[in-house]
Amino acid sequence: MLAAVLVKPGRFELRDLPRPEPSPDQVLIRVKQTGICGTDLHIFHGRYAAEKLPMIPGHEFTGKISDTGCDVEGLSRGQPVVVDVNHGCGRCYWCRRNEILNCPQMQQLGITTDGAFAQYICVPAKLVIPAPAGISAEILTLVEPLACVVRAARKARVTFAQSVVVLGAGPIGNLHVQLLRTLGAAPIVVVDICQERVEMALNAGADVGISDMAQLEEKVLSVTDGRGADVVVESVGLPQLYAQSVRLMRKGGHLAAFGLTSAGESLSIDIMQTILQENSLKGSVAGMGEDMHDALTLLVHGRINTRYFGGAEYPLENIQEAFDSFGDRQKLLKTRIIM
Repeated sequence: MLAAVLVKPGRFELRDLPRPEPSPDQVLIRVKQTGICGTDLHIFHGRYAAEKLPMIPGHEFTGKISDTGCDVEGLSRGQPVVVDVNHGCGRCYWCRRNEILNCPQMQQLGITTDGAFAQYICVPAKLVIPAPAGISAEILTLVEPLACVVRAARKARVTFAQSVVVLGAGPIGNLHVQLLRTLGAAPIVVVDICQERVEMALNAGADVGISDMAQLEEKVLSVTDGRGADVVVESVGLPQLYAQSVRLMRKGGHLAAFGLTSAGESLSIDIMQTILQENSLKGSVAGMGEDMHDALTLLVHGRINTRYFGGAEYPLENIQEAFDSFGDRQKLLKTRIIM
């Protein structure tokens, strides 16, 4: 099979590797499409999981079952599927609570182990989620990123009539906006320095769009009766935006920490103010377990408008170009690798 191995930060190498054989409890998937995620970009630039290189990245993927291990039941060749990429031991305290990222034996396909920028991938059958027939691959590649957003909304406990500020109007920010509208949040304020992305988010369901950062705090206060937002979602990953997020929250507000920063970067918080105002912060980065199933259901039933995610498509052979030129496609919400 053909696979794209990230041999060092910034450099992919196309390799002809043996097609993997499924063990008794595994499924072999013929990958059809894999989306490029912000996490993939962090890995590509050496800011995340660099110690795992060389590795095959890629985790936002869909394909069809090509073969199954002898112990696998309920799955068959030719089925379209998506995959929960987070794999824990299944027995520890964190796995029992569906907090798999904290499992001491946690593995993530395409992040800590080889992923789906390849024609084939073997995965544990328990992580495979069959998809209904007739759903396009473009939609199915959104299941994993939407699952991350579903989990973030759960962690933040967003409900109807809550004001929410979403920092970042890229693909994840757009999904945040759409899910928040489905949950009944109001008003939803979206913030991005790219006006085109702000416009897409407004069309997708945001109530207020801001691209002038100098007006950010004033505008948020003006649409929240001077209180600040109930919830602020940081989906960019910049320390300065995290610091500003605290100033955008109302007393008793919540900061949903979602965007990945570089390792070791910190956020200074006034402890006394946090205590007296009963503010809160919750981190969330990946969807897992039921988050994946719920994301698939939302997409299948049209709760997410996917027309903004057409993006660009590159064959696997051109993956280096796809990553090198990624910054030139800021007006597009999604780039996919086609196998």
